[in-house]
Amino acid sequence: MKKVAIIMGSASDLPIVQKAIDMLTSLEIPHEVHVYSAHRTPAEAAAFVGAAKENGFGVIIAAAGMAAHLAGAVAANTTLPVIGIPCKSAQLDGLDALLATVQMPTGVPVATVAINGAANAALLAAQILALSDEALAQKLIDKRAADARAVLEKDAEIAATFNK
Repeated sequence: MKKVAIIMGSASDLPIVQKAIDMLTSLEIPHEVHVYSAHRTPAEAAAFVGAAKENGFGVIIAAAGMAAHLAGAVAANTTLPVIGIPCKSAQLDGLDALLATVQMPTGVPVATVAINGAANAALLAAQILALSDEALAQKLIDKRAADARAVLEKDAEIAATFNK
């Protein structure tokens, strides 16, 4: 199975990124987590991303806040799918990061999830990898079924309380 790279622009993004790490771990998807800044370590980020395909990665998740240039810088250096996680910061509630992540020029696509949407970034990465991995595809089907059961269980609890 191909690996997923998770790159965050700052170690302060780890509490957000942890949800992606947890999701990938629960799906048994191999992954690596790194801190590379588009502004402070651009050469290191470019070197890692440039070798990612050869190093067994199939998808890259890039998380950053504020100016949020990381996902775009990553996408500029690879043809692997890149998923951006705009991270909420004190400034503009993360809207600056969302716009910086989603507004990529033609030819350099970045799939973008919600502000702080790390779990969905991991699930999207899993869906991409599942295109060529039937076992992973089945894990995603099973997860969706479990999620549906959990909602229906809550519905039954609430209905029993309020619908008398």
